[in-house]
Amino acid sequence: MIMYNKEKHYINRSAWLRAAVLGANDGILSTASIIIGVAAASTTREPVLLAGVAGLVAGALSMAAGEYVSVSSQTDIEQADLEREKQELIDMPEQELMELVKIYEERGLNPKTALEVAKQLTAHDALGAHARDELGISEQTEAKPLQAALSSGIAFTVGGFLPVVVAYMAPLNFMEYVQYAFAIIFLIFLGIVAARAGGSSVLKAIFRVTLWGYTSHGGLRH
Repeated sequence: MIMYNKEKHYINRSAWLRAAVLGANDGILSTASIIIGVAAASTTREPVLLAGVAGLVAGALSMAAGEYVSVSSQTDIEQADLEREKQELIDMPEQELMELVKIYEERGLNPKTALEVAKQLTAHDALGAHARDELGISEQTEAKPLQAALSSGIAFTVGGFLPVVVAYMAPLNFMEYVQYAFAIIFLIFLGIVAARAGGSSVLKAIFRVTLWGYTSHGGLRH
């Protein structure tokens, strides 16, 4: 008997991981930027902490809302395409069957096998077959607005909380430099976590998250 090992794949994490990395990245850098700006004009710690917490809360809500709205737009497109496909399966089932046949032939099946595969998949789940093979919509890749919003909002909160902790503990006179240093450290850590969660190269993720995240915020300067 041949034993098969179940392979580990990460594509099902792509939607929420993208939103989480974006949220955490923005949480770290946006909150650190606010803290640096306020610290430069403050002689006491309280305004710095208040600004950091306010930026954290506002940013988390904004990121969650933005993700929900943008991903909902993608969901609307997917649902509209599925509705059109459902109607076409009712109005012209033969043409839809031949569309599947052509798709499978282009993927390397001979015409006879492609026709048999198309017939069997159509009999099993016609809409599912067209959604997956014609439209590119599957359970793993379909848009999930609520999931994206929660991932982004929670990740922003976690990422934004880190500079606030630094602001609470770091000497006020050196706040700017300490925030710079720890922002880089937090970005490196984010790259490691993102790579581990996605099963990708750690060094590549660290370089991408740290370099582009830092430069996109102008080196944390406004």
